[in-house]
Amino acid sequence: MKKWIRRVGISLILLCILLLTIAFLQLRDRHSGYSADIQISNGPSELSAGFAAVDITPEIIDTWNDMNDDSRYNPDDGDTYNDQNSNGKFDAHWIAGFHNSRPANGVHDKIWSRTMVIDDGQSRIALVALDVIGFGNDDVIDVRTMLPENARIDYVIITSTHSHEGPDLLGLWGPSYFKSGINADYMAFVKRRIVKSISTAADNLRPAALRFAQDLDSARYLVTDSRQPIVKDPGIRLMQVLDSAADTTLGVLFAWGNHPETLWSKNLQITSDFPHYVREGLEQGVTDHDGNIVAEGFGGIALYVSGAIGGLMTSDPDFSIPDPFIDTSYAAPSWDKARAQGNWLAMHGINALQSEAALTVEHAGINLTAKTVHFPVPNQNFRLGALLGVLKRGYSGWFQMKSEIAAFTIGPASFVTMPGEMYPEIMNGGVDVPEGADFSIEPVEFPPVRNVMPGEYKFLLGLANDEIGYILPKSQWDAEPPYTYGRESNPYGEIVSLGPETGPIYYRTVTTLLKELAE
Repeated sequence: MKKWIRRVGISLILLCILLLTIAFLQLRDRHSGYSADIQISNGPSELSAGFAAVDITPEIIDTWNDMNDDSRYNPDDGDTYNDQNSNGKFDAHWIAGFHNSRPANGVHDKIWSRTMVIDDGQSRIALVALDVIGFGNDDVIDVRTMLPENARIDYVIITSTHSHEGPDLLGLWGPSYFKSGINADYMAFVKRRIVKSISTAADNLRPAALRFAQDLDSARYLVTDSRQPIVKDPGIRLMQVLDSAADTTLGVLFAWGNHPETLWSKNLQITSDFPHYVREGLEQGVTDHDGNIVAEGFGGIALYVSGAIGGLMTSDPDFSIPDPFIDTSYAAPSWDKARAQGNWLAMHGINALQSEAALTVEHAGINLTAKTVHFPVPNQNFRLGALLGVLKRGYSGWFQMKSEIAAFTIGPASFVTMPGEMYPEIMNGGVDVPEGADFSIEPVEFPPVRNVMPGEYKFLLGLANDEIGYILPKSQWDAEPPYTYGRESNPYGEIVSLGPETGPIYYRTVTTLLKELAE
């Protein structure tokens, strides 16, 4: 009897040690001691710039048969897969966004790592735009450590368009809630391709001038805010980079605030969603249904970056988008709807850059400051996901998630990075104190960040160097009843936010960085 008790006790101790070891390995800081803290302060000088677009489209080997048309692979529903390589297993690429168990069944358009490198003669920064739902800070740091020294990059910013129609690189949309959706081989491939896009852009440096433009209201009808208070980030902001020696366009940076999820949850094709049509229009021109060019493109390589999309900014199936060329509108998700949205955006951008209000700058300096930040994670779902290895994130302390924030200026433009899906209220104003909110406090994210940003052109770079989920004002936090605005249930944002302190911490950090830039 005593031997049996002893054996059970030893077994339980060994099990506890095993579980603690697994937890430690899952939660360990992947880059212990790493800090992104950096400051760059340069005066105006001649500029050079380079662009690159590198394909990161996954190879879809096995397809599948959705027997009940629910876009969820479930053998219990009779779903089957087509074992194209005869290896006896389903080689799936899980599409991120909306729900679990959505394997890709093909590719509609290529997805990309698109990079712009700007050099002012003293410093060199790279801005990467990925057609994925998000790319974690640990993975960003991995890419930085892989860069060759001869690329001479002082700071890398990797943004995600937040497309809900690309492969899962965060782990949350796998075959079940308890299994990561990350394909390790594909993740390694993406990192190598990002390095290639940065290195190629650096190799492509040319003498450059910058042309800035913005249209702050024309695209308002192309996005809806699905949560009160109704505050959008509808302004289009653009930076066209010109080859000052050849008088051609090297590339265009296009920034706008909306979830790329117009194709919605039943789409099974890999695609970058409406940003594909935005970039195609900016580069090659916008064509009508008969193939006639109605707006000339600029050539070069276009980058699409998302602005403040939390709240959330969307083009859901209840939201109609008019066709630019025929008398019809699209509400139901379709390629026509995504194309119409992208064409409108491209035409608004082309018109803005061709207007007399656009400003060309031939000399500018890079001024940048960045800081590593540690966010507390009270969200129990995020904690469980990390412990199970579904959310593959390291922690710098007891459930403290390491991330980073940057602010920089180039000529008349300022840029701030946002490590997740930012509520526009924090950036543009309109933070509310609704009845029923969990904290009886006045807004702490005030004045709005854009009021603190210098320059005429104020770019928000969403999901930049991380994806930590929704970042919302603390005074609007609404996880417990009674719910705000007469809701009968809790709103969506808090479920996928680290916690109520995320917004205030971001706000304090970014406004401090902006003040440092001004000194």
